[in-house]
Amino acid sequence: MLPLFSLATYRKGMAMGFAGIFFAMSLALGLMAIGTIFDGGKDGTLIEAVLKAINYVVISLAIFELGIVVHREYVGEYDEKQDKDHVLIVLRRTLPRFVSIVCVALVLEGLLMVIKYSQLELAGNLYYPVAIIFSAAFLLMALGVFLHFSQVVHGPLAETTPLRPEMKPDTDAMPALPTTPAPALILP
Repeated sequence: MLPLFSLATYRKGMAMGFAGIFFAMSLALGLMAIGTIFDGGKDGTLIEAVLKAINYVVISLAIFELGIVVHREYVGEYDEKQDKDHVLIVLRRTLPRFVSIVCVALVLEGLLMVIKYSQLELAGNLYYPVAIIFSAAFLLMALGVFLHFSQVVHGPLAETTPLRPEMKPDTDAMPALPTTPAPALILP
């Protein structure tokens, strides 16, 4: 039993509160997506309604994933000794999933804007969707840089977060690459 005013109790309570908020927002966006499709079917603009519903569903998925991460990582037992390393391990475990969902949402939004502006013959406004797509690419590159540099500090991602606890990383699964240098390119 945890004391009433301990750091662990406060941490667990706040995590459960935020996870509940994220789950409620995700459910609300999912219901909005369903409502958007039905409203679009009545108005005759079903294609636009489906595209807007897809946006709602992708955002809902990102918020739901965030709620799962908060609940799983912060409602568990709190250990002050491992807190320094815990933050980086949690980020390495959860950030790739969350960023990939956000990148999918950004790319979908950019592509939908390209289609919309093309249909409305507003080619001058294509800078906005292209900027959104480039920002998604930059976000993926930044994630790769983060994972690369955090691997140097804490080891490979497979060692810190196995997909299943019973699985161990198998170092003998792949043969070693040859160490002979590549032939030089001779130009005339």
